Amino acid sequence: MFLLDSEEIAFPDPALYDFEGGLLAMGGDLSPERIWFAYQNGIFPWFNPEDDILWWCPDPRFVLFPEDLKISKSMKKILRAGKFTFTENKCFEEVMKNCQAAERKGQDGTWITDGMIKAYSTLHRFGKAKSIEVWENDELVGGLYGVDLGHIFCGESMFAKVSNA
Repeated sequence: MFLLDSEEIAFPDPALYDFEGGLLAMGGDLSPERIWFAYQNGIFPWFNPEDDILWWCPDPRFVLFPEDLKISKSMKKILRAGKFTFTENKCFEEVMKNCQAAERKGQDGTWITDGMIKAYSTLHRFGKAKSIEVWENDELVGGLYGVDLGHIFCGESMFAKVSNA
């Protein structure tokens, strides 16, 4: 595994290495510049709050193509009923904080640290990170956030406070 320099924003070429599960490097920082550079190279941070920053580039990656997405009949019915409304980038940081607080089966905590919220919120202000919000009666009940590279959106986390949000 590579140890990153905290001063230089650089990563090893993932194509040259085959690490278990895609773990590529550790260290560095969560500066918006480093995170943006990482995403441009197919790399993302994911680590436990008490650990060093870990950088990943798994192969293969899970990819959804919008034209191939199948929406169930029951979900189509919910969408037609207008139960939810949707917005983009209305409350980015609030979406991240809800993702941070979401309880997940089989997980003791979250990888979304306060430092990550600060860094991704800066990327959002630069137009590089986006959120989608799901509302029910003016209450934020679901959402997701991620990094937008223009030709690809890298979804990072999502939350739902009510069923189907």
